[in-house]
Amino acid sequence: MTRRPQLTVGIRNFSNKPETDWSYILHQAQAAEEAGIDRVFVVDHLIFGGDLLAYGDPRSGGVVGGVQPTGPDGEWLEALTTLAAITAVTKRVRLATNVLVVPLRSAVLLAKVTATLDALSGGRFELGAGIGWQEAEYRAAGVEFSDRGRILDETLEACHDLWTSPESSFVGRSFSLAGVHMMPKPKDASGIPVWIGGRPLPRVARRLARFGTGWLPWGASPETFLHFHEEMGRLVEAEGRDFSTIQVAYSLPTVLTESRQLDYDRMLAPVACLVEHGVSDFRTLLRIPAEHAAARDLLCELRQRFDAVVAG
Repeated sequence: MTRRPQLTVGIRNFSNKPETDWSYILHQAQAAEEAGIDRVFVVDHLIFGGDLLAYGDPRSGGVVGGVQPTGPDGEWLEALTTLAAITAVTKRVRLATNVLVVPLRSAVLLAKVTATLDALSGGRFELGAGIGWQEAEYRAAGVEFSDRGRILDETLEACHDLWTSPESSFVGRSFSLAGVHMMPKPKDASGIPVWIGGRPLPRVARRLARFGTGWLPWGASPETFLHFHEEMGRLVEAEGRDFSTIQVAYSLPTVLTESRQLDYDRMLAPVACLVEHGVSDFRTLLRIPAEHAAARDLLCELRQRFDAVVAG
C-alpha cells in the first residue's frame, strides 16, 4: 500500500532544568502547524526512581547504549494533558504520543481521556502505546511490572471496545465493562489510531497485528533498521495480517555540522531508500527554538528539504 511519506516532529515536554514558563511548547506546536509538519508527538513518564540504568538494558525494555534524557529530578509534563493544551492552539497538525506507557493508566480513564482529546481536536489524536522500561514507575503506580505486556493488551482491547461499541461487553481480569456506555465516541468509527512501540518479537507482532495502525520500532539503529523491518514483516504476516496495511515509523537522527548547525543532507540521507521499503512516517526529536518565528523558520526548512528528498 503506497502512502505519502509524512514528517513528524517531537515537542520536548521534558526539561533537565526547572522551567518557569512552558508556553514555548505551544509556540513550537503552532510553528510546526504553520510549517506544514504532518504530526507532532510528546513522550511519557509519570515518575522516576533514582536508578535509571534500566533504560540501557534490553532485558527491562530499554535499549543498548540508551541514556535517559534527564535525571530523576528532570521535569516532565504529563503527555495527554500536554496534547490537550496543544489541541487548543492548533487546527490541522496531528497529535500523538511516542509512546504512552499505557499499563500505568486504567482502561476506562485512558479510553475517556483519549476520546476527549479526539473530540476536542476533531479526530487528530493518535495513541502511541508501549510498556516502558522502569520498574519503579510501575511500583509507584501499583501495577505489576512483570505483567505489563498482558495489561497493555487488555487495556487496548478494553479501549477499543469503549471507543467502538454502543454498549461495551469486555471483561478484564480485574474489571468489567459489561453493560456500560461511554460517549462521545471517536470521530473515526473504527476507533483511535494506535501505534504499537516495540521490537520485532512474536508478542509485539501479535499486538501489532491485532491493534496496530502503525509500528514504532524500538531499539533499531540506522544499521539494524532494515533487518528489524524485515523481521517484523515476517512475524506480522505469520499472525495473518498484511504488513503493508501497517504504517511504519523511522527515527531520523539529529546530525550536526562542525559549526553545530543541522546537517540536513546527512540527516535525511536514508529517507529515499526507506520510502522504497515501505516506511511511511519519519520522526525527529531535534531541538526546536523556543521562539515562535525561529521555530517556524527551522521547521519550514526541514519540511522543504524533506519534500525535496521524497520527490527525488
